[in-house]
Amino acid sequence: MSPKRLLCAATVCLWFAGAAALAQTPAPGSESTTMPASMPGMQPAEPETTAPAPAPTPSAAPAAAAPTPAPTPPMTKPAAAPMAGPVRNVVLVHGAFVDGSSWNGVVAKLQKKGYHVSSVQNPLTSLADDVAATRRVLAQQDGPTMLVGHSWGGVVITQAGANAPNVAGLVYVAAIAPDLHESTMDLMKRAAPAPAGENISADAAGFLWFDRAHYHADFAADVPENVTRVLAAAQAPIAAKAFSETVSEVAWREKPSWYVLTTRDRAVSPEVEKFMADRMNAKVVPMAASHLVPVSHAGAVADVIDRAARELSRQQ
Repeated sequence: MSPKRLLCAATVCLWFAGAAALAQTPAPGSESTTMPASMPGMQPAEPETTAPAPAPTPSAAPAAAAPTPAPTPPMTKPAAAPMAGPVRNVVLVHGAFVDGSSWNGVVAKLQKKGYHVSSVQNPLTSLADDVAATRRVLAQQDGPTMLVGHSWGGVVITQAGANAPNVAGLVYVAAIAPDLHESTMDLMKRAAPAPAGENISADAAGFLWFDRAHYHADFAADVPENVTRVLAAAQAPIAAKAFSETVSEVAWREKPSWYVLTTRDRAVSPEVEKFMADRMNAKVVPMAASHLVPVSHAGAVADVIDRAARELSRQQ
């Protein structure tokens, strides 16, 4: 090859080598990795304007690496302050083997007294599902609210009413009121088995049903039999697992409470009811009634809720 051609070949090689080096060198201010557009819990970073760095002098020592900042701990959301003003809302939560219609008499009485009343329809598929249904209704209330639970509904309001700023107080009506990490079954074991328990059985899907033949005697003895026949026919079964599920929050530890204690109850022992009411320091209202007291004594139950709401309103 002639010297002229050798010189041309060498020039071409040097040109390709320089181009490759430039292609591998990142542009000033660019990053070698790409961050995702968004990450959970992070706000998009504002674009930074970087001034050009002065050229280093030969005598300058290399700058020390900046220490890596410690990770910022997650923010803890402060508890919301309770709402002020008169209590004019009531949310009712039903128990097992009935649905929201079991409150119909109480709803009518409270509406006549001027309250805005809502009756939750629990799916009765789990504690979490019933709590979610109740919280959806609570979110619709405009202002301070009385949260009321009957029977299994007491477990639901214990969980759903915790850290709820619009819940002014709680009313338990022949209801289960567990403490932290406590279940319905834990409380029922505190006394001899209730007669109603012998007439409850599970189906193949794991849902509990009340024997219609014993519904009147063991669940609603002071309700007319023609009414209990309708209630038994329309009963809503509850998932058996729900009675073993425990609460992770306890509303009655932070909210004032009332308790309607049914002295003729054959589904929840009056002894257990008294234990729960005393433990939560609730204002107890005894009633000579069966377990289905919202039906048999609708007016008296509405009066308890009304008195509780008025007492809380006076404290505002």
